Amino acid sequence: MKVEFSAVPKAFSGNVAVFVAADKQLLAAAQGIDASTGGAITRALEAGRFSGAKDQTVTLLGQSGDVARLLLLGVGKGRDLDARAAEGLGGVIAGEANASGHKAVTVVVDAVKGSRLAPAEIAARIALGARLRTYRFDRYKTKDKPEQKLSLEQLTIHVAGPADARRAYQRLEPTVDAVFFTRDLVSEPANVLFPAEFAKRAKDLTKLGVKVEIMGEAEMKKLGMHVLLGVGQGSTRDSQLLVMHWMNGPKTQQPIALIGKGVCFDTGGISIKPAGGMEDMKWDMGGAGAVAGAMHLLAGRKARVNVVGVCALVENMPDGNAQRPGDVVKSMSGQTVEVINTDAEGRLILCDAMWYAQENFKPQAMVELSTLTGAIIVALGHERAGLFSNNTALSNKLRAAGSALGEKLWRMPLGAKYDKLIDSEIADMKNVGGGRDGGSITAAQFLQRFVQEGVAWAHIDIAGVAWSSKGNSTTPKGATAYGVRLLDSWIESTYER
Repeated sequence: MKVEFSAVPKAFSGNVAVFVAADKQLLAAAQGIDASTGGAITRALEAGRFSGAKDQTVTLLGQSGDVARLLLLGVGKGRDLDARAAEGLGGVIAGEANASGHKAVTVVVDAVKGSRLAPAEIAARIALGARLRTYRFDRYKTKDKPEQKLSLEQLTIHVAGPADARRAYQRLEPTVDAVFFTRDLVSEPANVLFPAEFAKRAKDLTKLGVKVEIMGEAEMKKLGMHVLLGVGQGSTRDSQLLVMHWMNGPKTQQPIALIGKGVCFDTGGISIKPAGGMEDMKWDMGGAGAVAGAMHLLAGRKARVNVVGVCALVENMPDGNAQRPGDVVKSMSGQTVEVINTDAEGRLILCDAMWYAQENFKPQAMVELSTLTGAIIVALGHERAGLFSNNTALSNKLRAAGSALGEKLWRMPLGAKYDKLIDSEIADMKNVGGGRDGGSITAAQFLQRFVQEGVAWAHIDIAGVAWSSKGNSTTPKGATAYGVRLLDSWIESTYER
């Protein structure tokens, strides 16, 4: 889809989208069209429930002279129109156009009284939202129904100060490629995307200036990563450790470490999962996908910061060599783990990846993303990711970044009494608590035992938000790429000032 920004013309034609504020307040473009058509918009609004409230839309057909199709976008009260809301408008515009089979749409951006966004920024955000909405993962379809094909080819945005809008959009545009990169990774079937293939695709980030290292099982064994390797020993696919470096900040700046869980397929191992829904476990590498996408975005916008991304990539399969419940394995940290449940594998691969990052890069902060527990879905549903942290300042900054982007976080508790639940009688710890109670918390407690003193750490459990069965204004059904923009925004606001 091609995006263009231009000045506001005197008249409009074709498929047009305009703003209406709360209480049916027509803004400038809508007023002009209404006047030129003898009050067609006003009459239409009097006949329906559309009031211009946030997220409301209505389409008028054949009532507006040269305007064949008029989409009225409710922007609500001025304070409602923030960056996220503007992106949502773009998503709605693209969704409506594709559903109707239109190839070109014109959007008129008016100044909205009370909004903190200038018209140029609103226009740029609309363009970003429209682009994000157009994602499709259909590479394996040999036939497509006409109504499933994307029709929108041209989005023209009229705004005062089009050059400013164009510059703002150029700043945001790397987001699209990064988000699509992650959505592709998470959407791929496991017979296509296994650990080595994931690492190979991440290698493409070298084109953006990211230094990429890939470690195989022999190298990890020398490092003492027996807990990570134990998870993958039942698979015919070798486990991998992916290390990505973006070092574009001051030489004196300690790096930030991003850690991602990359279980490319999770059967549960010997503690095998039920068959129903197991196909969804292709996206159990959503945390690693988000970390790779965040590195893509940082490099794409040439972020002035030092960041290292470490992804543990494995398959958790049941065969004669698979790890057994009751096995005891030694981590890179030297701590030992009794494996009670082989389906609690994410924390096992993450502990070695976290320790590697701390030992080798001495990060000032470490944030880890993982589709870790079903328990977090029971607690929070699919609206928020669970956030666990040993540092309130870090937690607050992550929550603020997520809130602004619609990638919401809810801070969950940690504590000594929860920690006792993972004590083992024969090893330093076991990988699950005594039962189902507090499952997401005991998983976080396990990970916290591998955080070195003085390191600000956060664990984000994205099990409920990495994949969407419904989608939203800027995200079609399927892989959401949750975390890509969250990590980038947190890094930009905290470390690039």
